[in-house]
Amino acid sequence: MNNTENKELFDLGSSPIAEDFDPFAMENELEEDVTPEQSKTETDTNTAKTKAAKTEKEEQHFEEKSPVFVYAGATETISDISMTFDELRIEKSCDFPELDDGKKVSWTVEYGKISKTVTNPKETCIGSMKNSIENSKEFIDSLKKAKDKNPVCKIKPRVTAQSKGTAYKGVFTTLEEAETAGKVISIVPARDGKVYEIRDTEMGKFITPVTDCDMLSEVQAGFTPALPLIPAKLLLQVFTFFYHFSQCDNGKEALVNIYWDKENQIFLADAPEQLVSKISVDSKMSEKFADDRYLHYMDIHSHNTMAAFFSPVDDHDEKATRLYTVVGRLNKSKPEIKTRISNGGKFMEIDPKQVFEFSDISFLDDWINNVDISSRNKKNIRKAFSYMAKMEAKAEKAERRNKKKVGAI
Repeated sequence: MNNTENKELFDLGSSPIAEDFDPFAMENELEEDVTPEQSKTETDTNTAKTKAAKTEKEEQHFEEKSPVFVYAGATETISDISMTFDELRIEKSCDFPELDDGKKVSWTVEYGKISKTVTNPKETCIGSMKNSIENSKEFIDSLKKAKDKNPVCKIKPRVTAQSKGTAYKGVFTTLEEAETAGKVISIVPARDGKVYEIRDTEMGKFITPVTDCDMLSEVQAGFTPALPLIPAKLLLQVFTFFYHFSQCDNGKEALVNIYWDKENQIFLADAPEQLVSKISVDSKMSEKFADDRYLHYMDIHSHNTMAAFFSPVDDHDEKATRLYTVVGRLNKSKPEIKTRISNGGKFMEIDPKQVFEFSDISFLDDWINNVDISSRNKKNIRKAFSYMAKMEAKAEKAERRNKKKVGAI
């Protein structure tokens, strides 16, 4: 191939190259025109735009995220959302044999703050369930209030209580599960808080409350603390604070909130802004404890000189799940104290010793030996007090006479 052919093959329409042409000169000139500050600014701007675009895309297209299977500590993305919940159960039963019996497995879809039970796992597709929640007004409204605008759709199976091997009897969480299982005898908890035994016979369906069912676990109401006892010193500070206001203007109530500092692993007491009277407290939570670092553990309020009890107003206000304590008879040497738990607005009183550290400081045994409590000594004490009372009465009369004389003068 001659030179002419080479020129025609690589000709890009440019002028002939000069002998002194430097192919890197233009690049150097461009680099000289751009300062390091300008380059850094442009890079930061581009990075910010990229992040913003990525965030915007995630917020706008969260529905494109695949749902995840969550069970027994395992989490896995579900790639095929066209499968039914029962098909997913069959697929996962190899790793989790307890999922093998579909009649004993129920499904829940948790999407942000929305939780839905799958009523028909054999017919319902995972994708259709996810789309149904995404298009619901309830889900859209919850996203507006949620901090996480891009939630993950979690698919959770749950193995229901089993029948201990009997083919005709079972324990179920819902009436629908019991009917699907087709057992002759079904044990089902109800909304009224009772447990019912259902016998399905040819004559009809018999339903009665049941007690002492050996198929159910022993459960005792109460509170098992996961945190240490509230220190006696902190409790004494709260008592002193309450006592101060019990002496003000015929007695006032007051409130203190107890928080657990997760970082420092200690309890903290806070007296928030509050408007008080003899029979009420209206308070505003302190903003400094709004951080997730602090766990709102307990509310303590006083009843000044009244008895310690939980009033109907307390029942209305104390709906949050935490501990509540009321202190009364602050004019006595031993104030009254009562503590209860609120389990979503359902109350139960507990022993304050379960959550408070009470001081075990006592006096010395030798002191007891120096005290005479004989009956003879008691008579002498009564005589001494009687004499002192008479002397005080005489002094008061003398003081009144002196005041009258001064007034006359």
